[in-house]
Amino acid sequence: MKFGGGSLMMWGCMIWKGAGMACKIDGRMDADLYVQILEDELQQSLEYFNKSPEDILFQQDNDPHKQEDHDYEVMVWPAQSPDLNPIEHLWFILKRRLAEYPEPPKGIAELWERVEREWERIEAVTC
Repeated sequence: MKFGGGSLMMWGCMIWKGAGMACKIDGRMDADLYVQILEDELQQSLEYFNKSPEDILFQQDNDPHKQEDHDYEVMVWPAQSPDLNPIEHLWFILKRRLAEYPEPPKGIAELWERVEREWERIEAVTC
C-alpha cells in the first residue's frame, strides 16, 4: 500500500469462508519470515475458520523464497498470472476503500490502522 509519505507491505490470506489474518511486514520478506507468517497468521486463520492444512489447497505466488517446505499442499499455477490469483481482487477492494478516505493518512501507523479496519470489513461473499 502506498501513500504520500511512504508505503506499507502486508501479507493476507483468504478462504471461501472469508478473509483471514493480515499482518504488516517490517523490512524484507525472506524465506524465514515467510515460513514464520505461515506458522502464525495462516495457522491462526485456519483455526479461526475451523480448518486444518489438509482442508485447503494453498496458493502462493511463484517467488522462489516462498518455495520452502511447509505442511500445505500448494496449487501449481502459471508465473506472471496475477489475474488468476483470487486474493488480487481483495487487494483491489482494499486499495479502493483506502482511496475513499477524505484525507491521506498522516503516517504508516495511521495507514496500517485503516488497512486493518478495511480488511476486517471484507465479507465472506467477496472471498
